[in-house]
Amino acid sequence: MPLNRYLFRTTWLVPSPSDAVFAALVDLAGYPDWWPDVRSVTKVDDDTAELVCCASLPLALRLRMTRVEENASAGRVAVALSGDLEGTLTGQLVPGGSRTRLDIRQQVVARKPVLRSLSPVAHPVFRLNHALMMRRGLRGLRAHLSATGT
Repeated sequence: MPLNRYLFRTTWLVPSPSDAVFAALVDLAGYPDWWPDVRSVTKVDDDTAELVCCASLPLALRLRMTRVEENASAGRVAVALSGDLEGTLTGQLVPGGSRTRLDIRQQVVARKPVLRSLSPVAHPVFRLNHALMMRRGLRGLRAHLSATGT
């Protein structure tokens, strides 16, 4: 597999009901309120938004997320990604009473030139950067849902 391709699998355990978690996930405009690494969100159309993300490394990523699936009853969300990363991001929510397990899968190819050129030597650093971003996202989501009482 080329080193500019990444497969990330992350599981979040959120102490909130799945309907509240689902609502927060599909509200892209609200991400900057709870996820510190999502710096801005701009609505493109009803199914597409552009996000600017910057995690631990001083590299801002511009991503377009286009809705592919949003199925609350099945607990599934999926978006197509384009821009600095190209690929897919899917989420499966598994309810468990007052808590929810969220299984996240991202399969992407780095398109941003600096990512492509550094991937052969910085692949492990990029993976760590992603893990830290996801950890902050989980913390932020938990705090956000706790503050809203869900």
